[in-house]
Amino acid sequence: MALDDILLEAEEKMVKTEEVVQHEFAGVRTGKASPSLVENILVDTYGSQMRIRELAGITTPEPRMLLIQPWDASTVHAIEKAIQKSNLGLNPMVDKKNIRIVLPELSQERRLEFIKIVKKMAEDGKVAIRHVRRDAMELLKKDGKAGGVTEDQVEGAEKEVQKLTDQFIAKIEVHLAHKEKEILTV
Repeated sequence: MALDDILLEAEEKMVKTEEVVQHEFAGVRTGKASPSLVENILVDTYGSQMRIRELAGITTPEPRMLLIQPWDASTVHAIEKAIQKSNLGLNPMVDKKNIRIVLPELSQERRLEFIKIVKKMAEDGKVAIRHVRRDAMELLKKDGKAGGVTEDQVEGAEKEVQKLTDQFIAKIEVHLAHKEKEILTV
């Protein structure tokens, strides 16, 4: 495998890791309603498990309210149960064919709990990026030993991998700071 291919593959994996972290952050509740809060909750319906986003439209008619409009009215109660079982502390209200969720104001204690959760998610993302770096470094060393590549080229590629790692860890830190600010905003 060429050095450029190794670097490209490492960068692609780091980009995907960053996207996963951002997606996980979206599922953590802040002061305002967001469809991403409930869209991935699994619902037992039609003999299998499906995500709410596959069963219904999710909108935010007001800053602290979610409106879930199932496409099939028979799934309303299954969706309601799934939301209650999810550990989000949400209380769905069924209103004929729709489900409304009014988000209560977050207490300072609950906000701090959410910050701990997003810090853990960020740390997991950083660890994943470091794993990508480790794998890339091992591949670079193998390539160097296999021949056809000078030590200087391998060393330059290793510096490039480290630079990528630092860059993506910094991006995760920025996302974390933004999410913390969002959670703490009353």
